[in-house]
Amino acid sequence: MTTSTSDPRDVIRAEARRLGFDLCRFTDIDEAWAAGPRLMEFVGAGRHGEMGWMAETAARRKHPRAMWAEARSAIVLGVNYGPDRDPLEILRRPDRAAISVYAQGDDYHEVIKGRLKQLGGWLAAKFGGELKVFVDTAPLLEKPLAERAGAGWQGKHTNLVSREFGSWLFLGSILTTLELPPDAPEPTTCGTCHACLDICPTKAFPAPFELDARRCISYLTIELKGPIPREFREALGNRVYGCDDCLAVCPWNKFAQAGREQKLAAREALKAPTLADLARLDDAAFRGLFRKSPVKRIGRDRFVRNVLYAIGNAGDATLATEAERLLDDPAPVVRGAAVWALSRLLPPESFEMLRNTHCRNEADVDVLGEWSP
Repeated sequence: MTTSTSDPRDVIRAEARRLGFDLCRFTDIDEAWAAGPRLMEFVGAGRHGEMGWMAETAARRKHPRAMWAEARSAIVLGVNYGPDRDPLEILRRPDRAAISVYAQGDDYHEVIKGRLKQLGGWLAAKFGGELKVFVDTAPLLEKPLAERAGAGWQGKHTNLVSREFGSWLFLGSILTTLELPPDAPEPTTCGTCHACLDICPTKAFPAPFELDARRCISYLTIELKGPIPREFREALGNRVYGCDDCLAVCPWNKFAQAGREQKLAAREALKAPTLADLARLDDAAFRGLFRKSPVKRIGRDRFVRNVLYAIGNAGDATLATEAERLLDDPAPVVRGAAVWALSRLLPPESFEMLRNTHCRNEADVDVLGEWSP
């Protein structure tokens, strides 16, 4: 390792900043931490829902050293993606689709991973040692790691809160065999505030600092592959991909600032698209609209399913034609969502006429179930 009289962290932070990172913090990973047992409790209670990968990788995920025994330090990097407007404002426009702030620009995984690799190559050349880079997709608990490194703290909504950036940080991590001096962790500074818990439309927080993903709108609109349970559909409102409510309401956002990375900036077409336009997307148009976007990974059918639930919540009978057109869609999950939307938009007699016309295939259980009273 290259010797220097200066603190290596200062040199690394300067390079991270040059590469476009807004935050760079350090921690050792030798000690036990509470995140592992909390993860096992979360999975044991089934709160991960259909995210089977969480259970499958829990043993490796519970501590950084469980995944890579040779690692000695972690470098936590952050990129600010603060919005330039109130993310909750779109919820007052029921004919428009609310797409989570993080998904309105390019996929952050691709943007950050490339820069992590650049920083990692520079780090190895300057200081030696081995390293591995991570951006969310690997079995590494990045939020607890970021908390330990002093990047912020996990709030009562379990997301990271930063004094400098509020709720809006994309995280990436580098594990290394180098022994780097750790930064001091941030204390939890939520106080008596529980705004994030109160605003949740589906009551996804059983208690402060606990999440039941099965009730979370982000999970329901992104991870859940089949029909969204009826008990949550009205609460979705016009949210068609993710949910920013618990993030946006945090008082610490008064210190946040708009992100400076242009690749992560919201595309004009995704700020407030109409539900009618989104309902008309076929697979090719969907892939074109969401090129390089994280939205693309859920596929057209799941996305249009979400759009139809939003149409059902819009209270605008003129949108019924969009839902009716999708009654013959090849995807059962889309047809079922179209039925539910029409049950909310049409008078009972009109809905009954449609049922008599379309409900013919006894094998189509999902859609038959939606037609049922």
